Amino acid sequence: MGLKPQAITPFAIMRTLSAFVLLFCACSTRADDRPNVLFIVCDDLNTHVSTSGYEHIQTPALDALAADGLTFHRAFCQYPVCGPSRASFMSGLYPESSGVLNNKADIRKTRPGTISMAQFFKQNGYWTGSVGKVFHSPNHEHGEAAWHEHLRFVNDELPVVTAAREKFEARHGPVDQGKNRRTWKEIEKKTKAKLDAQTPPGYGRSGLTDEQHKDGKNARQVAKWLKDKAHGDKPFFIACGIQKPHVPFLAPDKYFDLYPTDKLVYQPDKPDLWDTLPKTAISKRYGAFGFELGKENDKLRREYMQAYHACVSFIDVQIALVLDALKESGQWDNTIIVFTSDHGYHLGDHFLWGKVTLFDIGARVPFIVRAPGLTQDGTASQAMVELIDIYPTVADLAGLKAPDHLQGTSLRPLLDDPKSLGQKKHAYSVVSRGKSLGYALRNQQWRYAKWPDGEELYDLVNDPQEKDNLAGNARHQERIKEFRAILKTKQSEATSQRKH
Repeated sequence: MGLKPQAITPFAIMRTLSAFVLLFCACSTRADDRPNVLFIVCDDLNTHVSTSGYEHIQTPALDALAADGLTFHRAFCQYPVCGPSRASFMSGLYPESSGVLNNKADIRKTRPGTISMAQFFKQNGYWTGSVGKVFHSPNHEHGEAAWHEHLRFVNDELPVVTAAREKFEARHGPVDQGKNRRTWKEIEKKTKAKLDAQTPPGYGRSGLTDEQHKDGKNARQVAKWLKDKAHGDKPFFIACGIQKPHVPFLAPDKYFDLYPTDKLVYQPDKPDLWDTLPKTAISKRYGAFGFELGKENDKLRREYMQAYHACVSFIDVQIALVLDALKESGQWDNTIIVFTSDHGYHLGDHFLWGKVTLFDIGARVPFIVRAPGLTQDGTASQAMVELIDIYPTVADLAGLKAPDHLQGTSLRPLLDDPKSLGQKKHAYSVVSRGKSLGYALRNQQWRYAKWPDGEELYDLVNDPQEKDNLAGNARHQERIKEFRAILKTKQSEATSQRKH
C-alpha cells in the first residue's frame, strides 16, 4: 500500500528551503572564505612619511591607508640592513637565531628547514605571489618553495643611455655584436654613473615614466594579478616588494618638482657631536656619498634629500595603484594589509648617510596594518613593535596555527585595543661591527645601546633626535645597570632558536 501524499504547506516549503540554504552554505565553505594577505614592504624607507609625523613630504596613499587602519608609531627592524632584516621578518626569527648577520648569508644554509612566511601560507592552501624585492636578492629567492609566481623587473633603458647607444651604433654597429659588447658596457657604465650607481650612490631625474620604472612594473603586476584573479578559488598571499627609495635615488622628473632644494628642511648637527659617542656606532657609508664626519655640505645634502623624497612620493603613487586595484577586485573587505619597510635610513643626521646604525632613524620603520572587522579606522598605537611580529600576526589573523619556531608576538590584541601598550616592553635590534655586534633596546622613553667600545643612553621624550648621550652621566648609572641586565635576558631570548 503506497504512502499518502502530504499537503505542501508554506511552512514545509520554508523549512525545505532553510535546510537547502544551510546545506549550501556548509558545502561552500572553502579556502577562499579565509582572508587574503597583501604585504607591502619598501626598501630603505625611513620615517620621512606623513603617517610617521614627517611634515615635509607628501604620501597621500599612505595617509589613506592609515585612515582605514592602525598605524604603529614604535615599530623597529631587528637588523638595519636589507638581507638580515628580510631574513628575520620572513622567518619570524631574531637575526642571532636566523644566523643571517650580513647580506651574503642565506637562511637556507644557516638554518636549514626554516619555513618562511610565504612558504607557510602556500602550505596552508594560499595562492602566493611576489614582485620585486621580498627576499633579499635573486640568490636568496626561495622560489617554488614559497611562491606560485614570483617576478623581478628592471628599469627600462634610461634616455641618456639610449642617446649614447644610438650614437655608438651609428658609428660601430649593434652593441651586442663582437667586440662592441665590451666597449659598449664600459661606455654605458660611464654614461649612467651619476644617475644609476650604487657607489657613489646615483641620484636624479630618470627621464622615465612611472610604468618604465621597476616599481611601476611591480605595482602594475600586482594590479594585474588582482584583476585577473590569478589566485583562482584560493585566498592569496601577495608580497609587493617596493625597491625604492633604495639607492640610486632615481625617480621620474615630476616627483623632483615637488621638492625644490631651497625649501627642504633639516637640522644641522654640532661638529663635536661624536666626541661623546662610541666610535663603533658610526657607519662609514657617508664617505661614499661624498661627506665628511663632523662637516656639513648643505648643497649636496639638499640634492640627496630631494632625490630621496622624490623616490618616496613616486612609490606612494605606485602603492595607490595597488590599493585601488584591490578595491576594484572586490577583495578589499576580505584582505589583511601590512605595510612597512625593511629598516630606516640616515639622510645626513648625525653626519651619517645610509643604514647600518642603531639610531632610531636607522631602525624605526613606518608600519600600518588594516584588518577588516578588527582594526579601527584612523587609529594609532604607541606599543613597542618588532618586524618579527608580522609573521605570527598574519598567521593569527588568517586563523592558522603559526609554526613553533616564531620568536615574534601576534599583534591581534593591539588591533582590538589600540590604546594598550601590550606585553612587549622593549624592541631589540642588532648590527654587526666586524666579528662583534652592537645592540639596542628601546622602551617607551629610553634607548640604550651597547657597542664594543662604549654605551649610549637617550631620553627619547626630551631628546627624540638622540643628540645627548647620557650613558656617562652619573645620575643614570642605575638605569644603565638595569638595561645591561635586560639586554642579557634579551640576548638569551634572541639566540633561543639558533640551530647548531
